Amino acid sequence: MQISTKRFLLRYFEDAEVSAFVAYHADPRSHEFYGIEHRDPEHARKLLKLFKDWAEEVPRLNYQLAIIRRDVTQPLIGCCGLRTGESEPGRAELGIELAPDFWGRYRYALEIIQALVEFGFNKLGLREIYGGTVSENRRIARLAESLGATAEVKPGPAWMVERGWYQVEWRISRAQWRAPQLSAGR
Repeated sequence: MQISTKRFLLRYFEDAEVSAFVAYHADPRSHEFYGIEHRDPEHARKLLKLFKDWAEEVPRLNYQLAIIRRDVTQPLIGCCGLRTGESEPGRAELGIELAPDFWGRYRYALEIIQALVEFGFNKLGLREIYGGTVSENRRIARLAESLGATAEVKPGPAWMVERGWYQVEWRISRAQWRAPQLSAGR
C-alpha cells in the first residue's frame, strides 16, 4: 500500500529504515510530548514490530506508514497513520510524527495529513477522523485547525497533569472535510 503526494510517499516500513526510525526516537527532543514509557530504548523497535503486525492483519484495521521524502538519499522523516482497531465503526484515529529535525515544517505536515484524511474518507469510507495531543503541542493544534477540525479539551493522564498540561482531542467529519473544498470551487 502506498499513498503519493507531491513530495512524499507514505508506505509500509522497509528494513532499511529501521536504523533511521530508532535514531530519531532516541533523540531526546522526540520525547517532549510523551510519557516516560517512550524513553525506553527498545520502544521504537517495539513500535516497528507492531506496525508490521498491523500490516499483516486481515481484515486490515490499522495503517501505520513511513513518511518518505522523494528527493533525498536518506528519505525517512517520520511516520503517520490511520487506526480503526480501537475505534467505533466509521471512525479512525490519525497520528503523525515527524523526526525532530523536521519539526516546524508546517507544509510537510499539512501535505501528509491532507493525504491521510483524503485516504480515510475516500478509500476507507470513514465518517470521522480524530486525533489527540497534549495542550502544549501547538503544531498539531494548528494543523487540526487548518483542516476545519473541532477540538475538545479533556483531563490528561498523570504525566500530563504533572506538567500542567491537558489532553486536546480534535475531530473532523466527512462533511467538514468537504465543506472548504466545495466552497473554494464556487
